[in-house]
Amino acid sequence: MQDRAYPTLAAATRIWARIGMLSFGGPAGQIALMHRILVEDERWLGEKRFLHALNYCMLLPGPEAMQLAVYVGWLMHRTLGGIIAGLLFVMPGVVAIMALSWIYALYGNVGPVEALFFGLKAAVLAIVVQAVIRIGFRALKNGAMIAIAAASFVAIFGFAVPFPLIILVAGLIGFFGARAGLPAFHGGGGHGKVGKVQVDDADTLLGEESPDHTQVNRAWAFRMSMVLLVLWLAPVALLFAVLGPANVFAQIAGFFSVMAVVTFGGAYAVLAYVAQEAVQNYGWLAPGEMLDGLGMAETTPGPLIMVTQFVGFMGAFRDAGGLSPLMAGTLGGLLTTWVTFTPCFLWIFLGAPFIERLRDNRVLTAALTAITAAVVGVILNLAVWFGLHVAFDEVRTVTSFGLDLDVPVWATLNLAAAVLVLAALVAVFRFRLGTVTVLAGSALAGMAFAFLGLT
Repeated sequence: MQDRAYPTLAAATRIWARIGMLSFGGPAGQIALMHRILVEDERWLGEKRFLHALNYCMLLPGPEAMQLAVYVGWLMHRTLGGIIAGLLFVMPGVVAIMALSWIYALYGNVGPVEALFFGLKAAVLAIVVQAVIRIGFRALKNGAMIAIAAASFVAIFGFAVPFPLIILVAGLIGFFGARAGLPAFHGGGGHGKVGKVQVDDADTLLGEESPDHTQVNRAWAFRMSMVLLVLWLAPVALLFAVLGPANVFAQIAGFFSVMAVVTFGGAYAVLAYVAQEAVQNYGWLAPGEMLDGLGMAETTPGPLIMVTQFVGFMGAFRDAGGLSPLMAGTLGGLLTTWVTFTPCFLWIFLGAPFIERLRDNRVLTAALTAITAAVVGVILNLAVWFGLHVAFDEVRTVTSFGLDLDVPVWATLNLAAAVLVLAALVAVFRFRLGTVTVLAGSALAGMAFAFLGLT
C-alpha cells in the first residue's frame, strides 16, 4: 500500500467538486470518471470495493452515478462526507439547467435559439437509440428477457400502461422466477471491468477491511431515514394541504416524488414516464420541448435525470398563479430537484449498513435483471415517440386491434429534421463520435439549416 495520508474532509470536498464539474456524458461517462479519479488516481478504494458499491446502487431507483458518489463519500467520511459528495455531484447541473431554463423560457422562440434546439433534437434522438441498443445487448441474454422487453414496449406504447406498473410487474416476474429456480433468472447483472487500470483493495487508502462506521448500525439507519423522510415528504404534504391537489406545485411535488421511487433503469427510462405523464396528462410542455430539455441535460454536467428540473420549471412557468412566471418556474424547478434527489440520500443511508446482505441476495439481483429488460422496452418506446415528434410536424392516435397507436401524418414529414436525424445516427453508429461532439455538430447544423431557410 502506498504511503499516503488519509484525505481530510476539505481535501475530499475539492475532489468531489472536481468530479461534479467534469461529470458530462451520462452515467457511463460519470462512472468511468469516478473510477479514474477515485480508484486509479487517488486510490481511495480498489476495484472490488468500487464495483461492490456500484452494483448496490444499480439495485436502487434514481441516478446510479450520483448515488455511487454518495456511497463512496459516506464510506470515506461518514454521513457528512456522503452529503457533500452528493450535493457537489448535482449542484453544477442544477445551476446550469436553471440558467438554460431561463434562457429557453425568455428566448426560446427567438430564431438562433430555436434553430440551436432544432439541431439538438436530432442528436438526442440518436443518443436515445444508442441507449436502447447498448442496454439491450447487456440485458437481453435469453428469451425470457426478450419477452419481458417486448411486453413492456407493447404495454406502454399500445396500452399506455403506467411506467411504475411495468416496473413492478417486471420486478415480481424476476423475483418469483428466481425463487422458482428458473434458469433464465439465474444470471446476474453487474458491470464487470470499469476502468483501464485495475487496483487491488489492499493497495488503497481504505484497504480491504471496512471502516468501523460501515458496520451494521440499525439505530443510525433509522434516525437518518426519519430525517430524510421528513425532509422529502413534509414539503409535499404541506403543498397538498395548503394549495390543494389541483395546484401545479402540489402536482409537481407529488408526481416527481412518485417518480423518485420507481425510476429503475436510468434517465432514459424516466423520460418515457415523464413524457407519458408530463406531456400527455399534465400538459406542462410539448413533446419537442422534452427533447430540448434532454439536450440541455446532455450538454451540462450532472445526472441526465436533471432534465426533470426543466420539466418542473416549464410546468410552473406556464401556470404561475399569483407569482411572476420566472419566479414560479424557478420554484417549480427547484422543487422538482428537491423531491427527485432527496430520496437518493435516503436509499443510500438506509441500505448502507445492510449492504452485504443486499449484495449477496440473488433473488433481488434477478428482480433487477428483469426490471432492466423491461426498461429496454420502455426506452424503445421513448425512441419511437421522440422519433415521431422530431421527424413529423403532426402525429395522430388511431385505434387498431384494441391498441391506441401514435402514427405519423406523412404529409407533415419535416425533411430537414429527418436529414439531421439520419446524419446524427451515422455519426453515432458509423463514426462512433462522442456525445458532446454529436450534440455540438447537430446544433451547428440546425443553425446552418435555419440560416439557409431549410427549416
